[in-house]
Amino acid sequence: MSSIRRIPAASLRTGMYLHKIGGSWLSHPFLRNSFLLVNPEDVRRIVEAGIDSVWIDESRGDALQDVEAIGEAPYANATDAGTGRPDLPETGASSAPATAALRARATAGDVPLEAELARARDICLAGKAQVEEMFAELRLGKTVSQESVLPLVDEIAASVWRNPAALISVARLKTHDDYSYLHSVAVSALMLVLARQLKLDERLVRIAGIGGLMHDIGKAFMPLEILNKPGRLTDEEFEVMKQHSGAGAQALQDGGCEADVVDIVLHHHERMDGRGHPHGLREDEISLLARMGAVCDVYDAVTSVRPYRRPWDPAMAMREMARWDGHFDTRVFNAFVKSVGIYPVGSLVRLASERLAVILEPGVDSLLKPTVRAFYSIRSREKILPQTIDLAAGDCRDSIVSPESPEQWGLGNLEALWL
Repeated sequence: MSSIRRIPAASLRTGMYLHKIGGSWLSHPFLRNSFLLVNPEDVRRIVEAGIDSVWIDESRGDALQDVEAIGEAPYANATDAGTGRPDLPETGASSAPATAALRARATAGDVPLEAELARARDICLAGKAQVEEMFAELRLGKTVSQESVLPLVDEIAASVWRNPAALISVARLKTHDDYSYLHSVAVSALMLVLARQLKLDERLVRIAGIGGLMHDIGKAFMPLEILNKPGRLTDEEFEVMKQHSGAGAQALQDGGCEADVVDIVLHHHERMDGRGHPHGLREDEISLLARMGAVCDVYDAVTSVRPYRRPWDPAMAMREMARWDGHFDTRVFNAFVKSVGIYPVGSLVRLASERLAVILEPGVDSLLKPTVRAFYSIRSREKILPQTIDLAAGDCRDSIVSPESPEQWGLGNLEALWL
């Protein structure tokens, strides 16, 4: 007997594995048809979307409990039999109204990192495709509107509300070829988390997410030989690239975007000391949203793979950015550290026990006491059997001494320890 069963949507419960959602792939508020239901909010969103029935996979989640199945699933894969479309929709697929994820912020942090990582990967894939398409449309002389990205921003927001670390961490693992597109997704996620930390109202949170996603859209107008250059830019090439913020702002203004979104795009390279571009604005001349954009843009840039340098470890990036006098708004940067963590997921740290460890989850009550995975003995200079340690546990006697550089220790592929 098949483990795939069709049941009324109203009978869904957390713990069930959603195999397929009934109806058109356009009618539901998720980027995927198939995933484990771990958040009651997702169940609510399915019902409120007007979906009558769903298919669950009892071999991958909880079985039916006193619920009469509507019938067996007529197919065994996760492809919509009516449309032939795979679980992951095409770029531009419709989603729930953009306010839905913002209203769901009360559920933030309810989902463990491990449970959210799969959805975060799918959002990154869909986001990369949509940003790439926007670049292509602008190069063809078309305009783009902020309404076109609202479904994607909604999905990014929903993910970071469930677990802020998941999407931010996954998006950081971009390659050089993916950089321009996934960088936009990452900055959108960082802006949303930072906006929530700053307790901005719902409208500004949404604007922050949209502006983050579109902040580098002006690079679509830059010469490809400069944009894709595999090494450092010359001074002349850098002057050309500095024009991308103005070009992007003009394109979005032509597309009818809100002034606050245009402002993020135009001024995210300004600095508090007036040494930024394109206008050399200082302190209060720079809007709060643009100051936020400056921090989020730089953090993702320095922690990502670039053709001319290795990425900084996330914790090392926090420490170095804190030393850049005059670059960032201090209040905004401090809020950013609180939202992402002094030791973001994936950071390498030295423990008092003379071991190296990678950060698995941010601390709930203290930024200094995350959950880590120790894997390397400093004394013996060799890898050890990995051990997961909650530094906030009452019986834990270990602690973080300092962030460390993976490159200095000759360590690579730390992602395998936390993904």
